[in-house]
Amino acid sequence: MMASGILFRLSKAAAAEEFFELLGVKYDPKIINVARLHILRRMGQYLAAEELTAATDSEVAERCKAVLERAYADFVASSPIDQRVFKVLKEAVAPRPKKESLVQLGRLK
Repeated sequence: MMASGILFRLSKAAAAEEFFELLGVKYDPKIINVARLHILRRMGQYLAAEELTAATDSEVAERCKAVLERAYADFVASSPIDQRVFKVLKEAVAPRPKKESLVQLGRLK
C-alpha cells in the first residue's frame, strides 16, 4: 500500500467527518452527530464484502466513496436503533431464553 494511497489516508483519519471529506461525500452534521460510529461500522461491513486487492488507488477511492454513501444513506433513512449494527443493540431485541429463577424444593433430592 502506498503511503499516499486512499486507504492509508483513511487509516489516519481521526473523525468521521474526515472520512467524508477525504472521499468527497456530502453529509448533514446532525446525522453524523447521532450516528457517526454506526455509519463507519456499516461502511466497514460493506467494505469487507469488496474485493480491492487488484484495484488501482482511484478505483479503491471510488468504491470507498460508494460504500460510505450507501452506509450514510442507511442512517438518513432510519436510526441507529433500527439498523442495529452493534452487538449490544442486536442483543437488546433478541429473545432471551427462559430461566427458572427459583428451584422448587420438591426437585431437590
